[in-house]
Amino acid sequence: DVNRAIDSARAISIPMDREVIHIFTQEFKVDDQDGIKEPLGMSGNRLEVEAHIVTGAVTSAENIVKSINRAGYQVNDIVLQPFASSMAVMSEEEKELGEVLVDFGGGTTDIVMYINGSIWHTGVLSIGGNHVTNDISVGLRVPTATAEKIKKEHAIASRNLIENDIMIDLPSVAGREGRQASLSDLTEIVEAREIEIFELIGRELEATGFADLISGGVVFTGGGSLLKGTEYLAEKVLNLPVRIGYPVGVQGLNEQVSSPIYSTAVGLILYGYKNTDVKKIFKNTKTAGSSFSDILNRMMSWLKEFF
Repeated sequence: DVNRAIDSARAISIPMDREVIHIFTQEFKVDDQDGIKEPLGMSGNRLEVEAHIVTGAVTSAENIVKSINRAGYQVNDIVLQPFASSMAVMSEEEKELGEVLVDFGGGTTDIVMYINGSIWHTGVLSIGGNHVTNDISVGLRVPTATAEKIKKEHAIASRNLIENDIMIDLPSVAGREGRQASLSDLTEIVEAREIEIFELIGRELEATGFADLISGGVVFTGGGSLLKGTEYLAEKVLNLPVRIGYPVGVQGLNEQVSSPIYSTAVGLILYGYKNTDVKKIFKNTKTAGSSFSDILNRMMSWLKEFF
């Protein structure tokens, strides 16, 4: 029984303050035959499963659920962020080939490694785009909000990509006169932090022991991946092919939403659609009023347009 084998994996011993979020099956073993992706229909006496189990802090999960409930919504499931992002930016062929998804966010950098179509490793690094902003703030002596604006408008990940070393106007602070900084000075600050982040990602991949199985390369997504030169510098540091992942799989997205910033949100939509009986939810929420039923029907039509 495949489900029983997966449920057995859930019975592992974990601390009381943590709970199982996901069980990602990697492969099955029937008697002495291993490397089986789908054991249904096979005969044997013993069924084993190799799985990657993701756990999370109970209190963190509870706080997320409470926040969503207080906003007037109902939580159906909790999903690991990089897993959701991978659903929006990676194809099944890439997952089979062996690729890594790096969600380069503001406070953290999240990693999920696919090998032979299955997740073999997940990780979270407590460093992200906000650290780049803080470095700019300290290095150029400007407020954090100004540093974030400068990063978005002018920053480049590598000095090798500078074509013209322009001067950047820095606003006055506390009555002081405005100043200027060169693009090369800004890029030197950014490049140092970006190299550190990419080196940490490389160490995380090497520590798994599966780095040699990454045939496809690395897909960067999230707001941090929008920095000009990210693809170039990441390839140089990681020594792997790198591309920037944009959300795909849904129709009708305008240009603003079709951005790496929204990869997780789009991935959650795809996850919810694939793992939820939409018709059953709508049926349970109908009332006696025909007008409300009409609204639900229009919502279903709207969802069908996307998928």
